[in-house]
Formats: sequence, structure tokens, C-alpha cells
Amino acid sequence: QVQLVESGGGLVQPGGSLRLSCSTSISITSFSRMRWYRQAPGKQREFVALYTNGGSTAYTDSAKGRFTTSRDNAENTLYLQMNNLKPEDTAVYYCNARRTMGSREFDYWGEGTQVTVSS
Repeated sequence: QVQLVESGGGLVQPGGSLRLSCSTSISITSFSRMRWYRQAPGKQREFVALYTNGGSTAYTDSAKGRFTTSRDNAENTLYLQMNNLKPEDTAVYYCNARRTMGSREFDYWGEGTQVTVSS
């Protein structure tokens, strides 16, 4: 059974940093792409960052220059380094992974980790 487990969230002051982790229960290279999403209270879940199996990355405009996603294949872990955090970054952050098996695609989600940016 495929499981994704996020960790690393917490309370941080504006301007601070956090590194989120997403650990996978199977080889992380099994996923064609992995994404970070976030959902703030009363808002829809939104895309934050993408990491593809080829090593390409992409970010939402508000994350560019502040967030970096990376992957450690040996640890089967996806990371999201978040710097210069702002109160508007407060949200539950989710890890999403897509696995392609033949003609079928499967999406998996973690339970999320809370990030709160406040003084």
C-alpha cells in the first residue's frame, strides 16, 4: 500500500524558514511526478511546487525565489525548503504523488502538515 507521510511543519515567525519532508512507503522513483499543495482555512487547496522524475521543478508565483523542492532517492523523501516565510504561507501543506502503471494513473496524498507563520 502506498503511503505518503509529511512532516516538518510548525510555528515560525515571519521571515523564518521551515523544511517539510514527504516520506514515501515505496521507492520514490516509482512516481512520475510529485507535488506540494497547501490549503489555508476557508480556501481551496492550491498548487505550490512540482518535482518530476526527470528532476524538473516548477513553482507557483508566490513561492518562486523563496521555496525549493528537492528529492533524496536514497531516503525516499521529497523536501520543500521554505525561506522568508510570510503569514500568508500559513496553511496545511500536502504531498501528492502520481504513479503511472501502463495506461493508468494513480494519485496519492498524505495527511498534511500544518505550517503557521505568525509573530
